[in-house]
Amino acid sequence: MRGVDAESPNPKPSTTALTPAPAPSSGVPAVAVRLAVPAGVLAAVVGAFAYVGSVDPNEPGHYPVCPLLRLTGLYCPGCGGLRSAHAVVHGDVLTALHANAPAVLGCLGFAVLWTFWVIRAVRGRPLRIDPGPVHLWALGTLLLVFTVVRNLPFGGWLRP
Repeated sequence: MRGVDAESPNPKPSTTALTPAPAPSSGVPAVAVRLAVPAGVLAAVVGAFAYVGSVDPNEPGHYPVCPLLRLTGLYCPGCGGLRSAHAVVHGDVLTALHANAPAVLGCLGFAVLWTFWVIRAVRGRPLRIDPGPVHLWALGTLLLVFTVVRNLPFGGWLRP
């Protein structure tokens, strides 16, 4: 019997190589350590939204103009994203959807994903995001269709 102590009544294989070493005790609870990164990401997002909420993107001169819009006159999928975030901060969801509907969906998606991240961190499990090629192609196709339609004459209702 290889890797097993033949003299013990319950022979077990040696698992010392598979068992992680205990973390050094620093006095900080393990849950707090696991929540540090999600809390930092949330703090950065809240800070960015606070800035966009206080500095109105509807007033010219505060933010740079989209290079694609300036050079070609075409709206990219991100055009209106700052105006949308500004409207979300002020609780005006309809204006946010009009400025950039995918940006509002992205905010909602971030909130859901961050919540799952925190729940998994509290439970000691990593967050695994592994979208398949079908999901990525579908998302890319939706953004492409959104971009094309908002730049066509009948898609004026999608423009910021």
